[in-house]
Amino acid sequence: MSASTLERTARPRKSRTRSRNVSARPALVLSALAPHQYDLRPVCASLVCPDCKTWVPITGVQAVRQKLVPHDTGRAGKDAAIRCQGSNRLVTVDVPFEEWLERLEDGVAETASRRRTTVRRKPKAQPAPAVIQMATRKQAPTSAGRPLWLLRKEQWASAESAVRDADTRRAQLPHGDAPQGAPSVPRTTLHPQRPAR
Repeated sequence: MSASTLERTARPRKSRTRSRNVSARPALVLSALAPHQYDLRPVCASLVCPDCKTWVPITGVQAVRQKLVPHDTGRAGKDAAIRCQGSNRLVTVDVPFEEWLERLEDGVAETASRRRTTVRRKPKAQPAPAVIQMATRKQAPTSAGRPLWLLRKEQWASAESAVRDADTRRAQLPHGDAPQGAPSVPRTTLHPQRPAR
Protein backbone atom coordinates (compact mmCIF):
# COMPACT_ATOMS: atom_id res chain seq x y z
CA MET A 1 0.00 0.00 0.00
CA SER A 2 1.14 3.48 -0.76
CA ALA A 3 1.36 6.25 1.81
CA SER A 4 -1.29 8.30 -0.01
CA THR A 5 -4.04 5.71 0.58
CA LEU A 6 -3.27 5.47 4.29
CA GLU A 7 -3.64 9.22 4.77
CA ARG A 8 -7.11 9.45 3.24
CA THR A 9 -9.92 10.19 5.66
CA ALA A 10 -13.70 10.21 5.34
CA ARG A 11 -15.38 13.27 3.97
CA PRO A 12 -16.82 15.50 6.74
CA ARG A 13 -20.61 15.12 6.96
CA LYS A 14 -23.36 17.01 8.73
CA SER A 15 -24.20 15.73 12.20
CA ARG A 16 -27.89 15.33 11.32
CA THR A 17 -29.63 14.67 8.06
CA ARG A 18 -32.27 17.34 7.58
CA SER A 19 -34.73 17.55 4.71
CA ARG A 20 -36.77 20.58 3.75
CA ASN A 21 -39.44 18.35 2.22
CA VAL A 22 -42.77 18.30 4.04
CA SER A 23 -45.51 15.74 3.47
CA ALA A 24 -48.83 17.04 2.14
CA ARG A 25 -50.74 14.81 4.55
CA PRO A 26 -52.34 16.38 7.64
CA ALA A 27 -50.16 16.77 10.71
CA LEU A 28 -50.15 14.11 13.44
CA VAL A 29 -51.55 15.50 16.70
CA LEU A 30 -49.98 13.89 19.78
CA SER A 31 -53.04 14.45 21.99
CA ALA A 32 -55.00 12.14 19.65
CA LEU A 33 -52.50 9.30 20.25
CA ALA A 34 -52.21 7.04 23.29
CA PRO A 35 -49.35 7.98 25.66
CA HIS A 36 -47.49 4.72 24.94
CA GLN A 37 -47.44 5.50 21.19
CA TYR A 38 -45.01 8.42 21.47
CA ASP A 39 -41.97 9.42 23.50
CA LEU A 40 -41.30 13.08 24.38
CA ARG A 41 -37.91 12.69 26.05
CA PRO A 42 -35.51 15.11 24.29
CA VAL A 43 -32.85 12.42 23.89
CA CYS A 44 -35.08 10.08 21.87
CA ALA A 45 -38.21 12.00 20.81
CA SER A 46 -40.12 9.56 18.60
CA LEU A 47 -43.52 8.08 17.86
CA VAL A 48 -45.11 5.03 16.23
CA CYS A 49 -45.75 5.81 12.56
CA PRO A 50 -49.46 5.14 11.86
CA ASP A 51 -48.63 3.82 8.37
CA CYS A 52 -45.85 1.30 8.98
CA LYS A 53 -46.24 0.79 12.80
CA THR A 54 -42.53 1.36 13.51
CA TRP A 55 -40.89 3.81 15.93
CA VAL A 56 -39.67 6.85 14.00
CA PRO A 57 -37.66 9.80 15.41
CA ILE A 58 -39.18 13.28 15.47
CA THR A 59 -36.80 15.97 14.22
CA GLY A 60 -36.81 19.51 15.60
CA VAL A 61 -38.56 18.84 18.92
CA GLN A 62 -37.16 22.13 20.27
CA ALA A 63 -37.76 23.95 16.94
CA VAL A 64 -40.88 25.59 15.50
CA ARG A 65 -41.81 22.74 13.11
CA GLN A 66 -41.54 19.11 14.13
CA LYS A 67 -41.81 16.25 11.63
CA LEU A 68 -41.10 12.56 11.20
CA VAL A 69 -37.76 11.65 9.64
CA PRO A 70 -37.79 9.92 6.23
CA HIS A 71 -37.94 6.17 6.80
CA ASP A 72 -38.61 2.88 4.99
CA THR A 73 -41.47 0.44 5.62
CA GLY A 74 -39.39 -2.76 5.76
CA ARG A 75 -36.85 -4.04 8.27
CA ALA A 76 -33.32 -2.75 7.83
CA GLY A 77 -31.08 -5.12 5.90
CA LYS A 78 -33.86 -7.68 5.30
CA ASP A 79 -36.72 -6.10 3.33
CA ALA A 80 -36.76 -3.92 0.24
CA ALA A 81 -36.14 -0.22 0.89
CA ILE A 82 -39.60 1.23 0.17
CA ARG A 83 -40.15 4.77 1.43
CA CYS A 84 -43.05 5.04 3.92
CA GLN A 85 -45.83 7.49 3.11
CA GLY A 86 -45.57 8.88 6.64
CA SER A 87 -42.06 10.25 5.96
CA ASN A 88 -41.60 14.01 6.51
CA ARG A 89 -45.09 14.28 8.00
CA LEU A 90 -45.58 17.23 10.33
CA VAL A 91 -46.17 16.53 14.03
CA THR A 92 -48.11 18.83 16.35
CA VAL A 93 -46.70 18.54 19.88
CA ASP A 94 -49.63 19.78 22.00
CA VAL A 95 -48.95 17.70 25.13
CA PRO A 96 -46.59 19.04 27.83
CA PHE A 97 -43.80 16.70 28.87
CA GLU A 98 -44.99 16.45 32.52
CA GLU A 99 -48.57 15.61 31.48
CA TRP A 100 -47.35 12.91 29.05
CA LEU A 101 -45.12 11.37 31.73
CA GLU A 102 -47.97 11.34 34.26
CA ARG A 103 -50.38 9.71 31.79
CA LEU A 104 -47.74 7.12 30.89
CA GLU A 105 -47.05 6.22 34.53
CA ASP A 106 -50.81 5.96 35.26
CA GLY A 107 -51.20 3.56 32.34
CA VAL A 108 -48.27 1.41 33.51
CA ALA A 109 -49.68 1.24 37.05
CA GLU A 110 -53.10 0.25 35.70
CA THR A 111 -51.81 -2.52 33.44
CA ALA A 112 -49.44 -3.85 36.11
CA SER A 113 -52.38 -4.55 38.45
CA ARG A 114 -54.22 -6.66 35.89
CA ARG A 115 -54.13 -10.42 36.12
CA ARG A 116 -54.79 -12.87 33.38
CA THR A 117 -57.79 -15.05 33.96
CA THR A 118 -57.30 -18.77 33.64
CA VAL A 119 -60.20 -20.76 32.32
CA ARG A 120 -60.69 -23.91 34.34
CA ARG A 121 -62.69 -26.50 32.51
CA LYS A 122 -65.03 -28.67 34.54
CA PRO A 123 -64.40 -32.37 34.02
CA LYS A 124 -67.22 -34.11 32.19
CA ALA A 125 -68.98 -36.64 34.39
CA GLN A 126 -69.09 -40.11 32.93
CA PRO A 127 -72.57 -41.69 32.81
CA ALA A 128 -73.11 -44.60 35.17
CA PRO A 129 -72.80 -47.94 33.37
CA ALA A 130 -75.79 -50.28 33.11
CA VAL A 131 -75.92 -53.50 35.12
CA ILE A 132 -75.10 -55.58 32.04
CA GLN A 133 -72.03 -53.44 31.36
CA MET A 134 -70.80 -53.86 34.94
CA ALA A 135 -71.19 -57.62 34.67
CA THR A 136 -69.32 -57.79 31.37
CA ARG A 137 -66.40 -55.77 32.78
CA LYS A 138 -65.86 -58.44 35.42
CA GLN A 139 -65.61 -61.14 32.75
CA ALA A 140 -62.41 -62.22 31.11
CA PRO A 141 -61.82 -60.99 27.54
CA THR A 142 -63.45 -63.19 24.89
CA SER A 143 -61.81 -64.60 21.81
CA ALA A 144 -62.43 -62.91 18.47
CA GLY A 145 -63.12 -66.16 16.57
CA ARG A 146 -66.72 -66.66 17.84
CA PRO A 147 -69.78 -65.11 16.14
CA LEU A 148 -71.23 -61.94 17.71
CA TRP A 149 -74.64 -63.46 18.57
CA LEU A 150 -72.96 -66.25 20.52
CA LEU A 151 -70.86 -63.76 22.47
CA ARG A 152 -73.96 -61.73 23.35
CA LYS A 153 -75.83 -64.84 24.41
CA GLU A 154 -72.97 -65.85 26.70
CA GLN A 155 -72.74 -62.33 28.12
CA TRP A 156 -76.47 -62.30 28.89
CA ALA A 157 -76.29 -65.73 30.50
CA SER A 158 -73.50 -64.55 32.82
CA ALA A 159 -75.29 -61.27 33.72
CA GLU A 160 -78.88 -62.55 33.80
CA SER A 161 -78.92 -63.41 37.50
CA ALA A 162 -77.58 -59.95 38.47
CA VAL A 163 -80.17 -58.22 36.27
CA ARG A 164 -83.07 -60.27 37.65
CA ASP A 165 -81.90 -59.62 41.19
CA ALA A 166 -81.80 -55.85 40.55
CA ASP A 167 -85.30 -55.97 38.99
CA THR A 168 -86.66 -57.87 42.00
CA ARG A 169 -85.21 -55.36 44.46
CA ARG A 170 -86.59 -52.45 42.40
CA ALA A 171 -90.11 -53.97 42.34
CA GLN A 172 -90.35 -54.37 46.12
CA LEU A 173 -92.60 -51.77 47.75
CA PRO A 174 -92.22 -50.58 51.34
CA HIS A 175 -94.70 -51.94 53.92
CA GLY A 176 -97.42 -49.56 55.05
CA ASP A 177 -98.97 -46.53 53.40
CA ALA A 178 -96.31 -43.97 54.34
CA PRO A 179 -92.65 -43.78 55.20
CA GLN A 180 -91.67 -44.40 58.81
CA GLY A 181 -92.24 -41.48 61.17
CA ALA A 182 -94.88 -39.83 58.94
CA PRO A 183 -98.59 -39.51 59.77
CA SER A 184 -100.94 -41.95 58.06
CA VAL A 185 -102.85 -40.88 54.98
CA PRO A 186 -106.44 -39.76 55.82
CA ARG A 187 -109.15 -41.95 54.29
CA THR A 188 -112.03 -39.43 54.57
CA THR A 189 -112.30 -36.12 52.77
CA LEU A 190 -111.43 -33.22 55.01
CA HIS A 191 -113.78 -30.19 55.00
CA PRO A 192 -112.21 -27.36 56.98
CA GLN A 193 -114.65 -24.86 58.54
CA ARG A 194 -114.09 -21.21 59.05
CA PRO A 195 -114.10 -19.98 62.64
CA ALA A 196 -117.19 -18.03 63.68
CA ARG A 197 -116.86 -14.31 64.12
